[in-house]
Amino acid sequence: MECSKKPMLNDHTIDELRNIKVDTPDKIIYHKILDNLDHIAKPINGLGRFEKLTALIGAIHRSEVIDISKKAVIIMCADNGIVEEGISQSGQEVTLAVAKNMGKKRSSVGRMADSIGVDTFPVDIGINHDGDIPGVLNRKVRPGTRNFKNEPAMTLEETINAIFIGIELVSYYKEKGYTILASGEMGIGNTTTSSAVAAALLGCEPVYVTGRGAGLTDDKLNHKINIISEALDKYDLYGADPLTILKTVGGLDIAGLTGLCIGGALYHIPIVLDGVISMVAALLAERIVPGTKDYLIPSHKGREPAVEILAKELGLEPVIDGDMALGEGTGAVMMFSLLDIALCIYQDQTTFSDIGIEEYKRYK
Repeated sequence: MECSKKPMLNDHTIDELRNIKVDTPDKIIYHKILDNLDHIAKPINGLGRFEKLTALIGAIHRSEVIDISKKAVIIMCADNGIVEEGISQSGQEVTLAVAKNMGKKRSSVGRMADSIGVDTFPVDIGINHDGDIPGVLNRKVRPGTRNFKNEPAMTLEETINAIFIGIELVSYYKEKGYTILASGEMGIGNTTTSSAVAAALLGCEPVYVTGRGAGLTDDKLNHKINIISEALDKYDLYGADPLTILKTVGGLDIAGLTGLCIGGALYHIPIVLDGVISMVAALLAERIVPGTKDYLIPSHKGREPAVEILAKELGLEPVIDGDMALGEGTGAVMMFSLLDIALCIYQDQTTFSDIGIEEYKRYK
């Protein structure tokens, strides 16, 4: 799977997607790891939510021995036709420019990931550009989506193929030895597509889930909300099935990340979610393949208003509250560091007897 070559896209079907079944993480392993943590020289539940996250990683891997030393961020890059309607500060040329920087490991996520030994793999799943981008995996479904104000963003076939690209990438990187992956994205206009998808999935008015993205004025924000509202009414998306919502007002990056989440559940790889785009993809994945959410680890709340609502719907609780809106997978990279720090306590296994004090007891 060389970056300079574009593998042939396989034609997948809706039945193939809907027939995917996933197992739940191993509950016995989960509780065994929590028990192991209780015997480590620290207060009971001293690591808070990180104890359950540590146990979840082990349960996903089906092992008490946890190794997440080989990590990567998969960054889905795509353009969105809705940019024609002036819903963002910049044009599609920025998607390409940032993707080129990602290929050189010079973007924000590349710098941050490199500082902690995490690999980044940007994927061109739909950039409006001909030809290969050095350092970027070419898995282009089409050169950007259509303008959903005028017509559905994608065909069902394009949507399903994009989802399976995400699924197949999890399989590929698992074979390469990666034991935990994170979701990232890049695409001008994708806070509009994600807000539209979120509003339809959650059955709420767009005003409650639409933010300023990279920074919009009040007038531009209102314009963005109106564009989304008109589309949801035009296509009658409230109550529609998730694939219809995704193909109509979503993006290729969101579809690819949806597949990444499903792939994590299918191949028993934890997926660390980034911000609002990843959270929308996570909810799509859970609606399409129930049980997927059990394999997802939230990272940060982010600045977009939809994140908190999506997290509640998924039953996930982000750890980092840093008012971030950087995107690219940067919040997930920060979460990698926190997981490593928490995991070192479990891996060291310093017991109460090692330091000569009486063990703390867990009281029900």
